[in-house]
Amino acid sequence: MAISFELTAEPRSDTGKGASRRLRRTGKIPAIIYGGGKDPESLTLSHNEIIRNLEHEAFYSHILTIKVGGSETQAILRDLQRHSSKPAILHMDLQRVSATEKLKTHAPLHFIGEDITPGVKAGGLVSHDLTEVLIECLPKDLPEFIEVDISGMEIGDAQHLSDLKVPEGVSLLDLTRGEGHDLAVVSIHVKRVVEEVEEAPAAEGEAAAAGGDEEAGGEGDADKSD
Repeated sequence: MAISFELTAEPRSDTGKGASRRLRRTGKIPAIIYGGGKDPESLTLSHNEIIRNLEHEAFYSHILTIKVGGSETQAILRDLQRHSSKPAILHMDLQRVSATEKLKTHAPLHFIGEDITPGVKAGGLVSHDLTEVLIECLPKDLPEFIEVDISGMEIGDAQHLSDLKVPEGVSLLDLTRGEGHDLAVVSIHVKRVVEEVEEAPAAEGEAAAAGGDEEAGGEGDADKSD
């Protein structure tokens, strides 16, 4: 069953930092929705509703239905401002989408097969160079995520953007920018082993040698005095 997200919003006329602080104290989040050939509109959303939805990874890459009064608008989450030390959302940016216009957004990568890949079984370490990719597509083609199968990779192997299998109607924007933009997505390399240097015994040995030299020097001086 496909996941869908619906958010109930209210128009917001009182703007500014002071107004936003007052909203947050009542359990609301200030937001703005823009794009789609219309003027930006200030909105108010329920903080608890947003927190519940953010538990789903798909919320970040799905088409959202924003209900304001008796109207509905399709949008995507464009930006999210979080509190620096508290589990709280401070502000949201939403962008309207049109069924006939392509949109640019990020899609998360899901890596599969890591537990059975030969490279890992041989002692290799997987490096995830990218965790999301910039894509362009119509809203109807927007994927929840893009799957990256690494089950056949050996130590020294790497996958790049050009190796990804993307759904029909979806393009990877970096690949359209020409040579040098086929970025590494994932690789398997040999684990680095760091040898510990036993400094303490060496230091003790040097101290003992220094002590021996001092004793030898002392005896020589005593012989001379006799």
